[in-house]
Amino acid sequence: MTQPPSPEDTALWQRRMASQANNRAWSLAETLQRTAQEDEEMLQAAHAAMYFWKQVGNDHHRALAALLVAHVCALLADGPSAAHFWAQAQPAFFGAQAQDWEVAMAHAVQANVAYANQDVLTHRHHYLLAHDKVAQLPDPEDRKILEATLRVLPTPQPEHGG
Repeated sequence: MTQPPSPEDTALWQRRMASQANNRAWSLAETLQRTAQEDEEMLQAAHAAMYFWKQVGNDHHRALAALLVAHVCALLADGPSAAHFWAQAQPAFFGAQAQDWEVAMAHAVQANVAYANQDVLTHRHHYLLAHDKVAQLPDPEDRKILEATLRVLPTPQPEHGG
């Protein structure tokens, strides 16, 4: 009879699964056109990443996972779910501890969540901030990664003067 895996081995595999699911969900989220099956896979991968990070991650991992699920729900036009997960993620990304790329990503996701909830003003505000923050990132690799997210965000409608 085989021995059950040690707690360390289990945690190692859970971290691997969290990372793999996270990467797959982000890869699909950066795709401009997805099939219905890819939409479902994206949602399942995002939730799997969140599940595993809740098992073996720290508060930061859990916040990043909530950010991903919020973004995916917004991409799928599920505004209430997007807002729910955004509320879990948001405190981690607008505090003093947040890195510049995280702030940029948070503005992008908040813009997307606002769009999914038909909040035109918040969408426009955070969309513009996201673009500005990404442009200011000193690391070209960080900019490249975040530009992939910016490409999938709905563009705000022009303001009409009155």
